Amino acid sequence: MSAQKKDPHRYTEIRNAKALRDYTVEEKFEAGIALKGTEVKSIRAGKAQINDAFGRFEKGELWLHNAHIEEYSFGNIYNHDVRRTRKLLLHRHQVRKIAQALQIGGRALVPLRMYFKEALVKVEVALCLGKKIHDKREDLKKRVQEREIDKAMKSHRR
Repeated sequence: MSAQKKDPHRYTEIRNAKALRDYTVEEKFEAGIALKGTEVKSIRAGKAQINDAFGRFEKGELWLHNAHIEEYSFGNIYNHDVRRTRKLLLHRHQVRKIAQALQIGGRALVPLRMYFKEALVKVEVALCLGKKIHDKREDLKKRVQEREIDKAMKSHRR
């Protein structure tokens, strides 16, 4: 009897729902993240949230603040702190590029999603500009127009 193949859809992807609504994405980076074992188990169970998270450049390194990874339910006294700061792992030239963009001002480092790449947890972070209210209204108008076009095309096909 052979072993069953693993289901590729078993592991979840945690997304930041607010990011694309509140920010204009300029450039994306794939970063590793330094985690403890119980944090990885909680992420595998889908018990993480990055909606309020942000990245910050401190002491020559990038750190992810305010990411909520729930305590592992089967953990013991060595369970992790829920909202601790976690180190983002990037190449030196990427860290330098992000640091320069953050120092200029007006930009934020926002995590877009957290996912598994084979056995490793990766975070997709992006340099973003905050949207103004009128930008959000324009996006809503575009979505409404696209929906109306799709509706008209469907009725035209029949």
